[in-house]
Amino acid sequence: MGTLTQRGLNRRSLLAATGAAAVGLTFTACGQKPAAPTGAEEAKLNFYNWNTYIGDTTLADFKTATGVDVNMSLFATNDELFAKLKAGNPGFDVIVPSNEFVTRMGQAGLLEVLDHSKIPNLKNVDQAFMNPEYDPGRKYSMPYTWLVLGIGYRKSKVKGVPDSWKYLFDSNQYAGKIALLSESADLIRLSAKYKGHSVNNIPPEMVAEIEAMLIKQKPFIKAFHDDNGQDMLASGEVDLVLEYNGDIAQLMKEDADVDFVIPKEGSLINSDTLCIPKGAPRPDNAHKFINYLLDAQAGAAISKTILYPTPNAAAKALMPEDYKNNPVIFPPPEVMAKCEYGAFEGAEKASQYEEVMTRVRAA
Repeated sequence: MGTLTQRGLNRRSLLAATGAAAVGLTFTACGQKPAAPTGAEEAKLNFYNWNTYIGDTTLADFKTATGVDVNMSLFATNDELFAKLKAGNPGFDVIVPSNEFVTRMGQAGLLEVLDHSKIPNLKNVDQAFMNPEYDPGRKYSMPYTWLVLGIGYRKSKVKGVPDSWKYLFDSNQYAGKIALLSESADLIRLSAKYKGHSVNNIPPEMVAEIEAMLIKQKPFIKAFHDDNGQDMLASGEVDLVLEYNGDIAQLMKEDADVDFVIPKEGSLINSDTLCIPKGAPRPDNAHKFINYLLDAQAGAAISKTILYPTPNAAAKALMPEDYKNNPVIFPPPEVMAKCEYGAFEGAEKASQYEEVMTRVRAA
C-alpha cells in the first residue's frame, strides 16, 4: 500500500486515515436525505478495490443517495484478488478485476452473471466497450476504467526520454533506481513486447529467454512494487518505474520533474471492471452500487480524482479539456496502435508465468 499524500493516496490510503470509507469531491447526492434501503438486504456493501481508485466522496455520496454503507478494502495485484476469491468469497459484494481476470474468474465459476435490467446506467458506456473479447455481451463485468502501462521517470535524473523497455529490462544504466510491477503476466508480456513479439501466444522458448533476461537484470532492480511505484518515484527511491498512466498522471499534477512515456516497442492495455463475485451476500446492493458508479456525474467525480481514462462516455463529456486532451491519460492513436490487450490463455500458462516470476524474484 502506498503512502498517504496530498493526491490522496497511491492505482488505484484513504483507509489508513478513515478505517473504511470515503473521501472528497461531491457531484450528486450532496444535501439529500439518505434514501431508505430497499429489499431485505442489510444496508451495507463490501467493496474490494485497487488503491487510489475511487472518487474522493464517491462512497459517502452513495450512502447519502441509498443509505448503504460501503466498506472498502484493498488488493495490490490481480494475482492476489484471484487467490483470495479462489479460496472462497469471504464476503465481498463488488470487486475490480482486470480484463483477462474476468475471463479467468468467469471460467473458474467465481463470478455472478450480471442482471443488466438493474444497471440502467449501462446506457452511459461508450459502445466501443460494450462487447469485449474477454467478456462477450458483458455477462460478468461492467467497464470501470482502461489503462496502459509505461515508464514513469524523473527528468532531472534520466538522460533524455527512456523510450524503450530496455531501460527497465535489459540495462544497468540506472542500476538500483528501477522499480517494476510485481504482476507476473504483465512483466512477461512486456518483456515479449521488448523482444518484438505480441503480448499473447508467447512461445515457451521466448518465455525461457525472458526469464534469463530478468534474472540477469534483477541485481539492478530496486523493487518489484505492489502498485505503489508512483510513491517510490515521488520519494526519490527510484528514478524509473513501470507504472500505469493514471498513477503517473496523478503525480505529474504535483511534480513537474516527473514524466511518462510509452516505449517505442508498444505496451499492454488493461481494462478494469466491476464484477459481483460468486456468493456475494448482497447482490441487490451490488447491482445498485455498480449502477451508481456508471452514473455520469459520479463517474466524472471518480475520473477527476484518479485521472485514468474512462469508458463512460457520459462522464467523459463532463470532464474538463485538460483531462480529455492529456496525452498521458489518453495517449495519441499512433502510440496506442502499438499496444495490445493481454488475453487469458488458460490456467496452465498463468501458473507458468507466476512460477517464472517466483524464480526471478528468488534469484
